[in-house]
Amino acid sequence: MFAIKRELKLNQVETSLMRGCAGFRRFVYNFGLKLLTASWQFEDIKASDNKRIDAIKKILTAMMNEPEYQWMKKYPSTVYQSAFIDLKDAFSRWRKGLSGLPKYKSKKKGDSFTVYKTSGIYPVKGKGALPFTNRVVIEAGKKIRLPGLFTFRLKEKIDFMCSSQTFTVSRTADKWFVSFVLDAEKVPPVIHPIEKAAIDLGVKCLATVSDGTSYSMPTTTKTAKIKLGRRQWRDRHKVKGNRKSGIKPSNNAKKALLKVQRLHARIANVRRDVIHKMTTDISQRVYRIRLEDLNVKGMIANPKLAEAVSNNCFDEIRRQLTYKQPMYGTKLEIVDRWYPSSKTCSQCGHIQSMPLSERVFNCGNCGHTIDRDLNASLNLERAPDSLVRSA
Repeated sequence: MFAIKRELKLNQVETSLMRGCAGFRRFVYNFGLKLLTASWQFEDIKASDNKRIDAIKKILTAMMNEPEYQWMKKYPSTVYQSAFIDLKDAFSRWRKGLSGLPKYKSKKKGDSFTVYKTSGIYPVKGKGALPFTNRVVIEAGKKIRLPGLFTFRLKEKIDFMCSSQTFTVSRTADKWFVSFVLDAEKVPPVIHPIEKAAIDLGVKCLATVSDGTSYSMPTTTKTAKIKLGRRQWRDRHKVKGNRKSGIKPSNNAKKALLKVQRLHARIANVRRDVIHKMTTDISQRVYRIRLEDLNVKGMIANPKLAEAVSNNCFDEIRRQLTYKQPMYGTKLEIVDRWYPSSKTCSQCGHIQSMPLSERVFNCGNCGHTIDRDLNASLNLERAPDSLVRSA
């Protein structure tokens, strides 16, 4: 299975509808979260989180008949249903220790909602009604029909006819996107040109592969971050609002926030593009990929390394290489964290101290000179199997 994400081309009326659906989902989620946490005070009630959420759902359903909550009926019921599903999933992950305690949703951190088709068939122009139960047929082109809503335009076309049941609409800055999952799998390549290679993730260079290939983060991220800092400094005195004090944000503060969100989105898009291209290129060329088990949290705790480590997205690189294994037929291997790959000479095996400021490895035993990151990647490739595990 893989997903498709496209940007929507909306007018003002459609944008207002999207914001309303996102606000409806946010209201339902926060309402359920508030009542659920409040119900924990009654220790005599013995019920699981799911049963409590189902009871809260019935309360909110009854409230929708009251005049002050009639506005909820303007939006699809699947937005309402999916909000409670997301709340159940959030508490399930928290109970399992996979995430923190769910927090209230805020429009400042982006809007999103989910709609899905419940039943029936979908009529296709010129082809009659196609028997896709609980599915929406998506025709090739620049239009998409969302269940419970309308047909919207896309900025980038969909190249083939497909179908899906669930659609998630999200907002980044002032742009709206729709994503959906296809019940299809990519056929992995049978042959890779390189049998085994290792990747050394660095601070100066994004990644260095043991075959001599290197990847770097473009300087556009640095210039965009400088521009972001200047923008935030200029807007430091604007009235951003305070809900507890009853102070509303000024119009200039809203405009400034949108500009900051656009800059954040640009930086994130540049990083995402570089990392996706890098991990895809490596996965297409190498069968067995070796990666060092880095202590990213500890590195970020170092104020001198925090910016460079967070900018290079070490955890995201490992995550992408992991989930792309079945897509490209690769095998990701993790080398033990305490293996001295940077301190060991790849020529003679001599181990010596290597401060982070030294970018060239000069062996004190055999005199071999090599780039620090390339030397580390060669050592990771030749690491003993006892120190290597599957991802």
